[in-house]
Amino acid sequence: MDEEGAISRSLLSGKRLNGVGQNSAATSENSSPFTFMLIFSSLIIVCGYYILGNTMGYTSPAESGILDELGLSLPAYSLFGSATTIGGIVGASICGKVADFAGRRGAIWVSDTFCIIGWLAIALSKGAQSLVLGRILMGVGVGILAYVVPIYIAEITPKNSRGAFVSLITIMASCGISITYIIGSVCHWRILALVGIIPCLIQFLGAFFIPESPRWLAKVDRIQDMAVALKCLRGNNADVSHEADEITHYIQSYLNDKAEDGIKELFQKKYARAVMIGVGLMALLQFGGFNGYTLYLSSILESAGISSSVGSLAASIIQIVMNFCTLFSIDKFGRQPLLVVSSTGMCFGSFLTGLSFLLQASNVGKEITPVMALIGILVFIAFFAIGVGGIPWIMVAEIFPVNIKSSAGSLVNVVSSVGSFTVAYTFNFLFQWSSSGVFFIYAIISGFGVVFVGKLVPETKGRTLEEIQASIVTK
Repeated sequence: MDEEGAISRSLLSGKRLNGVGQNSAATSENSSPFTFMLIFSSLIIVCGYYILGNTMGYTSPAESGILDELGLSLPAYSLFGSATTIGGIVGASICGKVADFAGRRGAIWVSDTFCIIGWLAIALSKGAQSLVLGRILMGVGVGILAYVVPIYIAEITPKNSRGAFVSLITIMASCGISITYIIGSVCHWRILALVGIIPCLIQFLGAFFIPESPRWLAKVDRIQDMAVALKCLRGNNADVSHEADEITHYIQSYLNDKAEDGIKELFQKKYARAVMIGVGLMALLQFGGFNGYTLYLSSILESAGISSSVGSLAASIIQIVMNFCTLFSIDKFGRQPLLVVSSTGMCFGSFLTGLSFLLQASNVGKEITPVMALIGILVFIAFFAIGVGGIPWIMVAEIFPVNIKSSAGSLVNVVSSVGSFTVAYTFNFLFQWSSSGVFFIYAIISGFGVVFVGKLVPETKGRTLEEIQASIVTK
């Protein structure tokens, strides 16, 4: 262990004099500039969430063309649209192992390969079977990307800017959906599928030019490579020896326990809080109702007596604006306060939407119920965007120690995928059962989320990953 630390120190900064080097090194991560390689690596990796948004947005503009040209029935097209969830569950269940075995860059190459083959299968489809197969393959790819993208960014960025960098994923996902809608409105569905390959190729090729995660390199005992990667990310003039030592000592302290990274390992008492936080945040993210709002926004607006085009445009604008607000506020105000505010706003927005439908069903206030519904929907989407929409992925990337990160990441990703499918599948049934009741259910879940975040979720702003994990895991 001492020998490994010596290697990284000598490689990076040479001998330190009278503790002066250590004092400057101790603040190297905090004061590291935004180097070209750090920004370039982050942009290449967050392309994964553009791919995810592209995948989500494809089915809407492609629907009429596919139905007309291939003669699919509506149930068959519904299966095509939801097949990504099936693949997503598969991808979620293996994402941790893939990222640990092949490395973070290796996982990117694997996921992009699945996505590229999936897009080609759709573009060349002659019938329903190849369409569904393509969506399943894409689901596997984005299931892996959903995990590895925030993990990689959290592991390479300095602690005081980590939140902003990871928040880029929500902006990229929104851009992926919006740009797919725009392109899909002017081109053939097969061309749109081929266009979807472009960001996959950009990320696939770009991953050859970025460093591997230093923390993963330390885990697999490639100490010299870890030191080189840190130097590449922090800049030639940065003294990163303290950061290298901290990562190496912390990871080795867990690996020396000889514990295997398996599902059974998660049920140890010392990991209970970390697992509860991860699973709880994913449950809040999905069961709070966002998929219900976004996938069926047009029908919700029309049922409320609102123009779907006006309401959809307003929702898109406010979502993008609030995503950018999160980018600049998360490392200033912190994760927990934004999650509390976000959950509270989601609760109020869903309650207001549900109340508008309840009044509408009771023939009370017909003049104001459409406005009330629109305000409720926009409030929900705005407050979702500033916290719950992206912060759970940031915290999942921060809280799990290296020896359970693989299995824990797979677990929370499966919870997210199952939750996403459940809300998407049940919304129409619940809306038919009670147009107001479904939103009151979402409001109750968001209300529980406020309590959950306030009681269990710690603040992780301005702390290294090692400090965060040590404070959550009980020895």
